Amino acid sequence: QVQLVESGGGLVQAGGSLRLSCAASGSIFSINAMGWYRQAPGKQRELVASITCRGSINYADSLKGRYTISRDNAKNTVDLQMNSLKPEDTAVYYCKAVLTPNRGTLSQYWGQGTQVTVSS
Repeated sequence: QVQLVESGGGLVQAGGSLRLSCAASGSIFSINAMGWYRQAPGKQRELVASITCRGSINYADSLKGRYTISRDNAKNTVDLQMNSLKPEDTAVYYCKAVLTPNRGTLSQYWGQGTQVTVSS
């Protein structure tokens, strides 16, 4: 059984910062990549940022310079530092991991999501 648990969401004023964390646990053999997605009301889920086990990073173009993703391979965690937040950043943020469980094949797993609300 694999679980992704997110933390760090909340309410912040425009211009503020938040840091999200996600921890993967359970019967994990290896993790290829971890990342963050978000889904605002009435919109599709979109990529925020992702990072591979080798440290290759991909950001949504619109978020470059404000968001920073980092990963601790030893702890199976991924963090997202969000700065200069705007009201349009309001969304549910989801952690995703592409991993191989101890008994299984490469698959993707999602966390339950954490709400980020930015007030104007």
